[in-house]
Amino acid sequence: MADPVASLARAFTRFGQAHPAQSQVATEFVAVLGDAQDPFVRTRLAGHFTASALVVSRDGARTLLTHHRKLGLWLQPGGHADGDRDLARVALRETEEETGLRDVAVLPEIFDLDRHWIPVHRDVPGHWHYDVRYVVRAGTDETFAISEESLALAWVPILEVALGNGYDASLQRMAQRWRERAARPS
Repeated sequence: MADPVASLARAFTRFGQAHPAQSQVATEFVAVLGDAQDPFVRTRLAGHFTASALVVSRDGARTLLTHHRKLGLWLQPGGHADGDRDLARVALRETEEETGLRDVAVLPEIFDLDRHWIPVHRDVPGHWHYDVRYVVRAGTDETFAISEESLALAWVPILEVALGNGYDASLQRMAQRWRERAARPS
């Protein structure tokens, strides 16, 4: 069986080569993999891996966003790796837990990388999230259920996210990337 950390390092490198504007962040992600303290657990307060998903409707025109309870922002579902080195599986698990969607599939290639600061919350100091993002496709049943992590969920046109105001810049980047990908001839 392949070493999941080595596989991730190769995937980060490939992502950086495919997306030159994000090559520096991809290099940072590779460096975190080599840290002596496990970057897959949230106790690494210098920063740790999380995984999230651009949840795309079956027709590819909408994305399911969560109104995040702690941050008060409309974001994609995601969460901590908590020791799991298969970050695509983490993205899928978090999608199912936070949205209640069941008929979903994760696309295995990394779709986006984002390093972002998480402010102090209760007894947890501020820290970095190294978020590895995947696309999760909804199936025929797009019925969602709001979890305790969210204030609300909503299917939003990807075009609105890509071009609209009030969305996180990294979420807009993913929406724009999805639109570009969908516009390419098959």
